[in-house]
Amino acid sequence: MDIGVQTKNVIRFDEPLEGFMMLKRAGFSCCDFSLNACLTSDNLYRQKANDFFDRPAGALRDFFAPCREAAQAAGIRISQMHMPYPMYVPGGKKEWNDYLFSVAAPKSMEICAFMECPYIVVHGFKLSHYLGSEEAEWEKTSGFLESLAPMAKELGICLCVENLYTSVGGHIVEGPCCDARKAAKRIDEMNERFGGEVLGFCFDTGHANLVGIDFEDFIAALGHRLKVLHIHDNDGCEDLHQIPFTFTRSRENLSSTDWGGFVRGLRRISFDGVLNFETAPVLTAFPEVMKQDVLRLIADIGTYFAGEIRTLSSVGGGNRAAKG
Repeated sequence: MDIGVQTKNVIRFDEPLEGFMMLKRAGFSCCDFSLNACLTSDNLYRQKANDFFDRPAGALRDFFAPCREAAQAAGIRISQMHMPYPMYVPGGKKEWNDYLFSVAAPKSMEICAFMECPYIVVHGFKLSHYLGSEEAEWEKTSGFLESLAPMAKELGICLCVENLYTSVGGHIVEGPCCDARKAAKRIDEMNERFGGEVLGFCFDTGHANLVGIDFEDFIAALGHRLKVLHIHDNDGCEDLHQIPFTFTRSRENLSSTDWGGFVRGLRRISFDGVLNFETAPVLTAFPEVMKQDVLRLIADIGTYFAGEIRTLSSVGGGNRAAKG
């Protein structure tokens, strides 16, 4: 199985080859190209625009061409990307949300196609608290996805929604796409409507851990609709994006994240995609001189997961008992 990781905090747009070679030396064959770094979530929520997506398509291709060439030279495949998020700001100005809808989103798709990337992850809109129901929330999100679906089909790109969390009254609760069976049904319906695989799913281990999702059951319910992964760890309280096996719930080293269920779920659906780590924040926690070593550790954990998925052996340290 291929192992991937975020390019954020590794790849510099002005000198990308050095970073891609670092990924290759660490043991990665794929990457999650961090497009969301071009228009950050902090600025999006503050409705603070930059002119990045205002550039014409040719200028954007010129900007990203060195990254595409460097990845090819290093032997790294760009296996997934992440659209800037959110693509809808609750309570935001109409012209701002219209800009995200009609400019930033389609330009992201064009960049994805240029980078020869098959999957782009899109955050569902966190609107249930404002609209009164999860169904109304999905209606708003699906309208956005359907506007991009014809473009996705034409470009050969699969949009992937992911399980999210949100905060209500200071408490972390389930956000969009936390019901696997609903997600599977909605994905099937949209793909049937557009006559192609325009929509898939990204399973995020950190978000799942925060809201208490049963990893094995969730993954099994998604089945073939699961296209990409965001693998990272946390303490069950904050979205920390740390290295797997970092946090424990007791002095006996019982992992805070259900890595056993994660492996069993992927094994049950015969997952053969990329084991992709969303661990960019880790790289700023260590001294710069240790970056290569830290990346190698992450890649080694990916190799370990791959071996466990290929076999039926259990992973130690999970926070749930194995199911029969």
